[in-house]
Amino acid sequence: MAKKWRRSKGRNAPRETTGEPQGRNNSVDTSRSGRSATASPPPRGAPSPIRKVTHGAGSPSRPRPVTIRDVAREAGVSVASASRSLNGLANVREATRERVLGAARRLRYVPHTAARALSTRRTDTIGVMLPDLHGEFFSEIIRGADQAARARGLHLLVSTSHGDAIEAAAALRSMRGRVDGLLLMSPHVDAHLLADNLADDLPTVLINTRIDGRPHPSFCIDNHAGAVAMVNHLAAGGREVAHITGPLDNFESQERQRGYRDALGGREGLVLRGDFTEESGYRAGMRLAALDERPAAVFAANDMMAVGCLLALAESGLRAPTDMAVGGFDDIPVARLIRPSLTTLRTNIADLSRRALERLVAAIEGDDAEDLLETVRPQLVVRESSALGTAAQTAIKGQRERRR
Repeated sequence: MAKKWRRSKGRNAPRETTGEPQGRNNSVDTSRSGRSATASPPPRGAPSPIRKVTHGAGSPSRPRPVTIRDVAREAGVSVASASRSLNGLANVREATRERVLGAARRLRYVPHTAARALSTRRTDTIGVMLPDLHGEFFSEIIRGADQAARARGLHLLVSTSHGDAIEAAAALRSMRGRVDGLLLMSPHVDAHLLADNLADDLPTVLINTRIDGRPHPSFCIDNHAGAVAMVNHLAAGGREVAHITGPLDNFESQERQRGYRDALGGREGLVLRGDFTEESGYRAGMRLAALDERPAAVFAANDMMAVGCLLALAESGLRAPTDMAVGGFDDIPVARLIRPSLTTLRTNIADLSRRALERLVAAIEGDDAEDLLETVRPQLVVRESSALGTAAQTAIKGQRERRR
C-alpha cells in the first residue's frame, strides 16, 4: 500500500521532486560544505564575465565597477601596460595597445576621473564662477568659454554665488582639487573676501572683478567710458537723461553710474534703482511714465532693464524714441530683435570669455605673460530706440527751452 506523506512545515520535511534527471546541464555539483565546484580559469586573453556583488539582504545584485586591473587581466598584460595604452603613451607596442583598447571596449571600461587626476595631476576641467546664471549675458559668457574649452578637449564646472559673499566663498573652496584653473566673475563680492578664499596655487583669470593685492590676469570692460558715450548720445539735442542703475554693491553698476554722472558734468541727474533684471527695468519705466515732467531719454545699466523699460513705456502709451529714447548696455542677442530695436553698447561678451579662457589655459601651462590687464572699450550701437531725425531733435530742444 502506498504510503501517504503529509506536508510538513518543518525544516526536515521531504522535498518534492520534478521527476527531471539531475543532469550536467541543469545542476551544480556541490560538496557537503555547500561550496560550488571550482571552474577552470578562462584561457589567456579570452573574455571573462563581469562579476556581481550584492549590497545586503534583499537588495538586487548589480555589476561592480570595472577597474583598470580588470582590463589588464582581460587583455593579458600588466596594469602598467594597460595604463600606458589607455593614456595614449608612445612606449607601448601597437599590438598591445589594440588588445588593451579592445578589452576596455568589451568590458565597457570608464576611467575613474579622480584616480586619473591623482596620477596625472590634471582634471582637464576649468572652473567658472559667475554671480548668476539667469539671463542672456551669462549664457553668452558660458557659450564663449565653452567653445574655447571644447576646442582643447576641456570641460567646464560652473558655479554661481548669487551675489552672496558666503556662497562665493563656499564655491571657491569647492573648486579646490577639482579644476585645473578658474575663470572668476564676481563683481558683487568684496575683494578682500575673494582674496582670502582663493587658493594661491590655482591659476585664475578675472572677468570684471577686483581682487586686492593679487596679480591675476584680468579682462575688464571699460564700463565708465561706455556709459559716458551712451549718455552723450542720448543727451544730443538737449535731452534730459535719466539713469536706471544696477545693484548698489556691483562693481560694473558703480562704474556705469559714475560714467553717467561724469557725462552730466557732475550732476546727479534722475536716478532710479534697479538690479539688472527685466522686472526692475519695467518698474523703473512705469515710474518714469507716471511723471508729470518726464525725461526725454533713459540710460539703463544693462540691456535686460532696458527691455523691461521699453515694455513699460509701451503699456503706458508712450513711444520710443519719440516720447522717450532708451539705451542699454551689453548688446545681448535680444537687443536687435525687439521692436523698437535697442540702442546699446556692444561688448561681445562671448568673445571676451573665450579670450579669458585661452589666457587661463596659457597660465595652466606655465606661461607667465606680463599683460595682466586687458581692457575692452564698448562700441556704441545706435538702433531704433534712440535714433531721432533732425526735426524731432529740434522739437525736443524747443520744448526744453520753453520749460526753462
